[in-house]
Amino acid sequence: MKLNPAIIRIKNLRLRTYIGINDDEITNMQDVVINIKIHYNADQATDSDKMDDALNYKVITKRIINLVENNRFSLLEKLTADVLAIAAEHAWVNYAEVEVDKPHALRFSDSVSLCLSCNKN
Repeated sequence: MKLNPAIIRIKNLRLRTYIGINDDEITNMQDVVINIKIHYNADQATDSDKMDDALNYKVITKRIINLVENNRFSLLEKLTADVLAIAAEHAWVNYAEVEVDKPHALRFSDSVSLCLSCNKN
């Protein structure tokens, strides 16, 4: 049976970082919520049941946590692009998509979010 690419979804990764250009945003960490979608060919992993044949989402997530929590960002665009670069980095990845939400960024709104994606085919 020919399988379509596997889709890994990392949902609602809640982190804190410095994000924004206003004085209070520069001085205070804020919450961000990150959702990631990664497509890759998982045929080897489904056949072998071995971790070495699968894309390790724990390693990817740890790298994203380190990036977000240990850096400062003026723009949501830069933060999202940097997370996307990590999500898409592995050679097996065909497509990656990242959405970053900045809760309470606007009055009367739950959040503002930005979504970026890349197709490596």
